[in-house]
Amino acid sequence: MKRDPIVTAKDLSRTFFLGGQPVKAIDNITLEVEAGEFLVLKGKSGSGKSTLLSLIAGLDRATSGTLKVSGMDLKQLNPVQLARFRQKQIGMIFQSFNLLPTLSVLENIALPALLAGVESQHAYKKARELLQLAQLEHRANHNPSEISGGEMQRTAIARALINDPALIMADEPTGNLDTKTGDRILNFIKNLNRTSGRTVIMATHSTDADAMAHRILCLKDGRII
Repeated sequence: MKRDPIVTAKDLSRTFFLGGQPVKAIDNITLEVEAGEFLVLKGKSGSGKSTLLSLIAGLDRATSGTLKVSGMDLKQLNPVQLARFRQKQIGMIFQSFNLLPTLSVLENIALPALLAGVESQHAYKKARELLQLAQLEHRANHNPSEISGGEMQRTAIARALINDPALIMADEPTGNLDTKTGDRILNFIKNLNRTSGRTVIMATHSTDADAMAHRILCLKDGRII
């Protein structure tokens, strides 16, 4: 049975200016993503994958068109409302991990909850639960420089889950990992989607996640092909 869409985009475009010339990174995309779906966005570098992720995550604004995520019209939100939307609705996973080097694994995971105003006791309780989920209990007090790439990415995924987001956005999440470690990370993300029903949108140029996806969309020159 088809579920209600968590993402609805209509005639969505994002134009940048390079050397005074307009370049459409996203070109009139119309798209629906069902709640609980695992969607993979494929395409070469420059195809528009990361730009589309940034628009859906509220990290960037569309030049034209409409975009609703979790029932909210992102174009109508002011910067404060957008920040609150990202805190509550979006969990971001990046290729470069983006962990704070001076914080421990546990502190990195808890940080988004603390920034969202969650009481410290509750934030760290949830962070410890996520440590267990990511099988990182033994790394709780280590800094990022003391753990492996796979452990850093699992830390980043746990951090992305701390505020119980409805939507997980992953931008080349295995790009800095070896094949074996990358497969483990992809299986971890797949299990999150299957067991918790979280919607996952993953941008990647590889084929590694294809078998896990409910749907694959290919982008070229900012358009779905």
